Amino acid sequence: MRLLYINNSGGGFADYLDVNDQTTVSQFFKDRMPHERPEDYLIRVNRQPVPRDYVLQANDRVTITPTKIEGAS
Repeated sequence: MRLLYINNSGGGFADYLDVNDQTTVSQFFKDRMPHERPEDYLIRVNRQPVPRDYVLQANDRVTITPTKIEGAS
């Protein structure tokens, strides 16, 4: 299934991705950002915060935004 992924980390980017059916938000995060901690990010689907066990649907819009920015006070 296809969804829109918006990554606001660093320079940021947006792209359409194909993911497997029954992919959860947690699995999506692990696949896309394997060396990062989910606790350091706000993850939204269709502009709404969701639990990590939320199952992604076709045409969802997933946004990952860091909550901690290096160098910021």
